[in-house]
Amino acid sequence: MENKTSSSVKTRRLAVMAMLAAISFAVLLLAHLVPFFSFIPALPFLKYDPKDVIIAMGGFLLGPLEALAISIVVSLIEMLTISTTGPIGLLMNVLSTAAFACTAAAVYRKKHDMGGAILGLALGVVCMTVVMLLWNWLITPLYMHVPRAVIVTYMLPGFLPFNLVKAAANMALTLLLYKPISKALRNAHLLPPSKGGSGSGKFSAGLIIFSVVLLISCILVALALLGLLGG
Repeated sequence: MENKTSSSVKTRRLAVMAMLAAISFAVLLLAHLVPFFSFIPALPFLKYDPKDVIIAMGGFLLGPLEALAISIVVSLIEMLTISTTGPIGLLMNVLSTAAFACTAAAVYRKKHDMGGAILGLALGVVCMTVVMLLWNWLITPLYMHVPRAVIVTYMLPGFLPFNLVKAAANMALTLLLYKPISKALRNAHLLPPSKGGSGSGKFSAGLIIFSVVLLISCILVALALLGLLGG
């Protein structure tokens, strides 16, 4: 009986992982159709997509290793279908998502409350930004076929704002969507009931306001980088 229960739990976890991977790829596919999501004109291959939001929520629900597994699966499917960047793009996508989602999930596992989620996501923003600056410096010269010194000139006006805006927007969206999505999965009995409390209404309202302001700020910065804001 115990083995049967354990097998059932594993099956549900795999089902959730598969569903989140499918949703991640779906939003990635939609993002490829939106020109606005490429907001650094000099580096058009840098394109925002919200798949990291879904994967970060998967990390919160299941754990950092599961988030890494979902990231690898989605990035591999992307490389085999719609990507034009090949194995280099695969590597960069996995590094980017893992730096954000796995960092956030690891912190949340240790501090399993809303404060832990905010701290984890904030550290994920920092970690992703730093990691991608390093790896863009290392790898992008191979992709663009230019000297590394040329890539350095793109760091401040290109790679830094892109990764910072992308990660901050993902943080805002994760905070806004995590609670309703986790509740839906628990109501569908794909996840066990939550052991935490419902939390303060004032705290929830403040969190929503913070997330919306952060998201709007990211959109405004992206518009400014595109030159669509007057000044």
